[in-house]
Amino acid sequence: MKVAILGCGAMGTVLGAYMTKNGCDVEMIDSYQAHVEALNEKGAHIVGTVDFTVPVKAITPEQMEGIYDIVFLFTKQTANDVVLPNLLPHLGPDSTVCTLQNGVPEPYVAGYVGESRTVGGTVLWGATFVSPGVSELTQDLSRNDHLFEIGEMDGSIGDRIRKVAEVLGYMGPTAVSDSLMASRWGKLINNACMSGMSAACGTTFGGVLDNDVARACLSYLGREVKQCCEAAGYQLPILLHEQSPETLDIADQAMFNADQEMFLTMYSDMRTAKASMLQDLEKGKPTEVRMINGYVCETGDKYGIDTPFNDKVVEIVTKIERGELPLSMDNVKLFDRSLFTYDLYKA
Repeated sequence: MKVAILGCGAMGTVLGAYMTKNGCDVEMIDSYQAHVEALNEKGAHIVGTVDFTVPVKAITPEQMEGIYDIVFLFTKQTANDVVLPNLLPHLGPDSTVCTLQNGVPEPYVAGYVGESRTVGGTVLWGATFVSPGVSELTQDLSRNDHLFEIGEMDGSIGDRIRKVAEVLGYMGPTAVSDSLMASRWGKLINNACMSGMSAACGTTFGGVLDNDVARACLSYLGREVKQCCEAAGYQLPILLHEQSPETLDIADQAMFNADQEMFLTMYSDMRTAKASMLQDLEKGKPTEVRMINGYVCETGDKYGIDTPFNDKVVEIVTKIERGELPLSMDNVKLFDRSLFTYDLYKA
């Protein structure tokens, strides 16, 4: 079986390192030439909550050969219009593309490769790119019951999705879901809330948690995600570290306080993490904010739900991309505190 990871930035490098370390023959494909060279010459070095180096096989997209049986897609959604057409010649009728990208990418990926070759999943751990050949795992994997949740777009569970789970199992436990799209909305709680605020405020996850206003915004961003998810016909699943999403309704002050505690618990072991969107901003690259927070906004527009906090994240991050705003914690002042329904939580 020929397996590849397409897009070996922070997350793809960690996945490829673990899979290789545990006996899976996988090609790591990335367009960053210096990174590919470092991986081949020195191996993949994973630091952070672990520290190990493993020899790996890395290539650039131009070096792809033959037909892949399973491709794990870890590129940014902003690159889909380039990477997916280039991938097509290397897919057979029975190939599977498992998109592990942020947001809700499955319909878009299926538009290129076909729904019959598309599955998707959420990644329940975080990583930060350090330098060519080096990625930081930013959380303790032992705290997670499973590291991935994957599924078919139609919710069916058959041999194909079980095979994908088996391969991901080389890194760690993988859950197969019959409600992939609900799981995707669950991951949007992470991406739209914490990643959105990390990018908008130019800080780590810990920096967001330690700022009263930024942390409050997490709750209001999450409430908008929950409202849009339910309007689209799905129910949010249990979140990181077995946290219930029910407090996101923020029906009273006590519920708001409980919701703030939920975010503190979910990210207690990821304080040093930086959102991938923030990493892109630091490199002067376009972000996925329109595919993440923007997806929440588009869903809100479709169902008549106001999304002022997600709108503001899109606005701020877009202005940073254009050079109209700095990467600064001062950007938190741009959020309208008059929209806070309840007083700020105090520990």
